[in-house]
Amino acid sequence: MKNISYLIAIFVVILMVGVTPNVNGAEIEGIRFENSYETEGIRLKIQGAGLLRHLGFIKAYVGALYLEEGISIENVLSDKSKRLEVEYFHALKGEDFGISTNKVIAKNTDALTLEKIRPQIDYHNSLYEDVQPGDRYSLTYIPGRGTELALNGKTKGIIKGADFASALFSMWLGKFPMNEPFKKQLLGLK
Repeated sequence: MKNISYLIAIFVVILMVGVTPNVNGAEIEGIRFENSYETEGIRLKIQGAGLLRHLGFIKAYVGALYLEEGISIENVLSDKSKRLEVEYFHALKGEDFGISTNKVIAKNTDALTLEKIRPQIDYHNSLYEDVQPGDRYSLTYIPGRGTELALNGKTKGIIKGADFASALFSMWLGKFPMNEPFKKQLLGLK
């Protein structure tokens, strides 16, 4: 009888694991983001995900933020590994990304730092390509390596510098982000 109870318990656990949805991943507007991302032996876990609406009603894109375990959201712009994935609902021109990048980084960065990282910003902006609905850009920062910009999983380039990474991620997570509700969703606050 003990063996049968034990076998039934194992069977129930197997069934539960097979049908239990993974609560650590995210699905926003039908777009799926994985629970975690691993690179160079560093595992990043999803912190939050959300929908960015332009003008309050146009669905522009969905995104997810990944952080190393133990990193508090107060230190999200520090020299720690992080990743942002963004999937688009509309076609956009590559050169338009640079315009937004310059504008929002300037709001979140002091003049001296902005001047210092201008070559990295310009190089980063030169990497952008046009996107179509369903395309996904990712930014992955690893201390000592730099910030990788990738489109649909293909590396476009790596930009060195912790100060550049902080400025770039401030576009979504800084004091003056592109969209405050989206920032809160990425940080898991909403």
